[in-house]
Amino acid sequence: MASYDDKMRDESPRSEDSPRQHMTVGRYFATRFPTLKPPMNKAPNPFKLLALLNFQQWMFFLVGFLGWSWDAFDFFTVSLTVAELAKQFDKENSQITWGITLVLMFRSVGSVIFGIAADRYGRKWPFIINNVLFIILELGTGFCNTYSQFLACRALFGIAMGGLYGNAAATALEDCPEAARGLISGMLQQGYAFGYLLAAAFARGLVDTTSHGWRPLFWFGAGPPVLIIIFRLCLPETASYRERKAVREANGSVTSTFLSEGRVALKKHYILLIYLVLLMAGFNFMSHGSQDLYPLMIQNQYNFSPDAVTVTQVVANLGAMTGGTVVGYSSQIFGRRFSIIFISVIGGALLYPYTFVGTHKIMAAAFFEQFCVQGAWGVIPIHLMELSPGSFRTFVVGTSYQLGNLVSSASSTIESTIGERFPLPPKGKTKRYEYGKVICIFMGCVFAYVIVLAFVGPENLGRNFGVKDDEDMRDAAGEGALRAVVHDEERDGGSSDGDEKGKGAQREMV
Repeated sequence: MASYDDKMRDESPRSEDSPRQHMTVGRYFATRFPTLKPPMNKAPNPFKLLALLNFQQWMFFLVGFLGWSWDAFDFFTVSLTVAELAKQFDKENSQITWGITLVLMFRSVGSVIFGIAADRYGRKWPFIINNVLFIILELGTGFCNTYSQFLACRALFGIAMGGLYGNAAATALEDCPEAARGLISGMLQQGYAFGYLLAAAFARGLVDTTSHGWRPLFWFGAGPPVLIIIFRLCLPETASYRERKAVREANGSVTSTFLSEGRVALKKHYILLIYLVLLMAGFNFMSHGSQDLYPLMIQNQYNFSPDAVTVTQVVANLGAMTGGTVVGYSSQIFGRRFSIIFISVIGGALLYPYTFVGTHKIMAAAFFEQFCVQGAWGVIPIHLMELSPGSFRTFVVGTSYQLGNLVSSASSTIESTIGERFPLPPKGKTKRYEYGKVICIFMGCVFAYVIVLAFVGPENLGRNFGVKDDEDMRDAAGEGALRAVVHDEERDGGSSDGDEKGKGAQREMV
């Protein structure tokens, strides 16, 4: 087995933006075009990639996927019961949607609290606490009797929801074999669309089918997190986190080393952190701008029935799940930035049929438009993981995502407000508006923004998540602590880089 010193003499990561490289701003921008060229890594059979994961890595992925899916389920319980909640609390629909807005606003708070906790104390217990809060707050929402109680529960739910995404991504991807990262990233991200489909299906079966009205949906939502908690309790910490913990302990003080890592990360990567928030703002505008007002558009502008709206939404989410998996897999071949830019261009080209076809044929456009939108999103979990400072991976991934979500939370308000400036002939007493034109123009601007941000941004395709390649950890903990941990791993025959099988497959690809 290669020694620590031999490993440190190995070639740097294959990405053009290796953390070890330092360049001027002018030189960096001069590299944006050349580095956009797809690396054209060998395209292995995706089933062979899935076979690279060992049992524990599959369990880490599955618990992260289930946590993220049920997070989405709990979020959409309000979206799918707005009319029933408005009737219960004697409020307008717009007042009930404040419950959604509060969730979006407080998600950033949760990402900071639980992100730092997961990076300091491990992925396991913050994840469990998140799910305990889901149980309490979903039950609490189901028992609310006043509008104020409802808003309070949803605000607290926003904190819990905000803390889960970064942890789920770190749990699912940290120990994943390098060759399979793109595919697994795409599969993980589609937990959100899967959660929506589950919420829509159970809402049809549980809302207004008993004397309790909308409440059974929320009570049911509190059940599965119990099983997810038991599942997570059966799994250890990820190998990547355990390795970082060992370095901190070898340095003498875990807390002081962690704080030193924070100072180093902030000093060296503050520009990157700002960039990630701006990038995620664009991505969240892309998803919210294409999805939130779409059901209203096809119902109000094109007179779709409620059943037709539901079917269209299901078809769109199936396209989203397919696109996220396919494009996530492709990003391992063509690179993260190129994949995002390419699929965004295709998504922009599909905006006209997505918003101007007034018959049921629009379902095909919805499938392929969401294929593109969520296809770009499928690259995001692993792209953020590879760009984030290793010691604060959960915090950076979760907080950049949630701050971007906060910035984009007004998407539907912007679109609906502008859409009311383009009235259509009313249908009876129902006012109609040309929302499709607004969504088309709005999304065209968003796609252009995302393309520019992806073009100018960095990429760390194939980055090693182990501490031996983490210069931030070396600066914070010292060479001696890092050397001691890696030597111990060599002596014990262990490695934080995943299966030798996975590393061999990646070497073949590249």
